[in-house]
Amino acid sequence: MNPTLFLPHGAPTFALDPGPAGQAIAAFSERLEKPEAVLIASAHWNTAIPVLGSSRRPETIHDFWGFPDQLYDLDYPAEGSPELAHRAAKLLEGKTEGRGLDHGAWIPLRFLYPDASVPVVPLSIQYGMSPLHHFQMGRKLASLREDGVLIVSSGNLTHNLSHYRPGMTEIPSYVTEFSGWFREKLNRKDLSSLLDYRKHAPGAQLAHPTDEHLLPLFVALGAAGDDFETEVIYAGVQEGMLAMDAFAFG
Repeated sequence: MNPTLFLPHGAPTFALDPGPAGQAIAAFSERLEKPEAVLIASAHWNTAIPVLGSSRRPETIHDFWGFPDQLYDLDYPAEGSPELAHRAAKLLEGKTEGRGLDHGAWIPLRFLYPDASVPVVPLSIQYGMSPLHHFQMGRKLASLREDGVLIVSSGNLTHNLSHYRPGMTEIPSYVTEFSGWFREKLNRKDLSSLLDYRKHAPGAQLAHPTDEHLLPLFVALGAAGDDFETEVIYAGVQEGMLAMDAFAFG
């Protein structure tokens, strides 16, 4: 059975310049058994309750502005799986709608499955809800893994756009401190600290003024089960302040 994954989507230009993070994700994908489908929770889809995208042919959503023109020409033509969407919605007591793939979903999937050969179902997160809520969502979805569904979450381990400067190379101390703390707690399986990271992690408020880009990680962590191990697929920083850490839990 495949692990669950937390993958970065970085700035939209990550799609054009994968660098070492994209290369690491692509290399890791070669070790995975090809799944029946991917269920991906994206930091860029917020709803009041869990919603699953049930489109048979989900569109590629370019939900960003002011970036190079070639980004808007990119397409990720994966099929959807209405059947999986409805099954997952039942597990989460949520609903379905005809949603496409926002850049939080299609950018990491381009590195994971560049040929778009695996059906994809997007999952929303709830910005106003806690890490525990999202962890419990993952717990409810865990049974899907037994049927070959790869559960992926997409966000960033640090995300403070007020500090974003294109081409920035200097890394603020909170980025490395927060990322290091998070990796350590994952390795120790210290769920109580992770679920209450705002209280315990150094630099938490700077790393995540709002935590929507970290909440998807807890879905993947919850779906991994109790006896999980953490593999660091990649650890690094983009544009000075976006931690691009990628993890496999399994």
